[in-house]
Amino acid sequence: MNKKFPFTGISSVAMHASGQENADYAHLTPIYATSTFTFDSAQQGSDRFAGADKTKIYSRWGNPTFTVAEETIAALETFGIKNPDGSQLEVKALLHASGQAAMSTLFLSTLQAGDSVLSHYSLYGGTHEILNKLLADTGVTATIIDMRNLELVEEALKKDPKIKLVHIETPANPTIQCVDIEEVTRIAKRYNKLVSVDNTFATPYLQQPFRYGVDFVFHSTTKFLNGHGTAIGGVLLGRDLEYMRTKVWKWHVLLGGNSNPFDAFLLTQGMKTLELRMDRHCANAMEVAAFLDRHPEIAHVNYNGLTSHPDHAITAKQMKHPGALMSFELKGGLEAGRKFIDALQMCVRAVSLGTVDTLLSHPATMSHAGLKKEERIQFGITDGLIRLSVGIENIADILADMEQALKKV
Repeated sequence: MNKKFPFTGISSVAMHASGQENADYAHLTPIYATSTFTFDSAQQGSDRFAGADKTKIYSRWGNPTFTVAEETIAALETFGIKNPDGSQLEVKALLHASGQAAMSTLFLSTLQAGDSVLSHYSLYGGTHEILNKLLADTGVTATIIDMRNLELVEEALKKDPKIKLVHIETPANPTIQCVDIEEVTRIAKRYNKLVSVDNTFATPYLQQPFRYGVDFVFHSTTKFLNGHGTAIGGVLLGRDLEYMRTKVWKWHVLLGGNSNPFDAFLLTQGMKTLELRMDRHCANAMEVAAFLDRHPEIAHVNYNGLTSHPDHAITAKQMKHPGALMSFELKGGLEAGRKFIDALQMCVRAVSLGTVDTLLSHPATMSHAGLKKEERIQFGITDGLIRLSVGIENIADILADMEQALKKV
């Protein structure tokens, strides 16, 4: 496969960008289920340890199946993005065992005692807990603000020189709040700060943060990139190739957060249909949001595709489509929400998101249960809020299931 072929669409990139060949000419990337790799000679072993390519030494360090997934995600995140000199932007990706492992590598490789992280107040519960509980024990502090207010971003950076990293999650979990990546990055770079973006909800098909000059992009690959709920995974991508291949890679392998060949294989297969799936996810989500928004039992809907969402304009600026995630609350509050969830017959009661089927969860008692109630309420995560990841089922069936369930609240 010629990796220099001028792909014109992201589906082609997802299938062919890695261009990895194998000795047995297998059509699909083999699952290299091996813990270690052999050397033809002592010299070859020494050369591999001394070289930049660590994929054929020990699978905690790298594995050819990982490489295909890493190169594919890197190609997706940089598709169509050029450097100032007109050359294609290159980034380095490191595949991890989970999103949390990738997030840990990001924070631990860039921060040390005395540093601070600036982030938005609507975050995935696990990220919030890492910032405010685990990192706090290492001497790293977190400053949490409403980053949609650019004046607050500027004020925080001006006030606290200890801030080293600005971490953005957009759209945010589960309020679907959106932060202006371009403007926040522009401000951060004036103060020489690193910027990272959690792009899990959007995927590189809908949003490419590297386009706006960020330093790192993160995904829980468990979600839309895999797309089928078959494997846990995470990936960290960085613009500084040398930094990613040295310090970040060292933290990654010594923490032991490596992926495994089977999960990496499943990820590469899932990504091949990313564009097709996302188009259907997004089309269905627009119809579901409109249905919920006009339903008499619904108090409010958080979906950035609705013009009523406060971040609708930011979404339109930086995303190809608002995506497949939303949250909403019934007028009857928590009790009505429970009745609605229990009455569903096709849509699935489960945490996680981004799978081909429609999933619903209750953030206050599930994904954000580790937060104090006052923090949840401040972040917009009320007791009655329901998070919805719209799947690719026939839209008529999704709406019919929700309609019958709403009649029972």
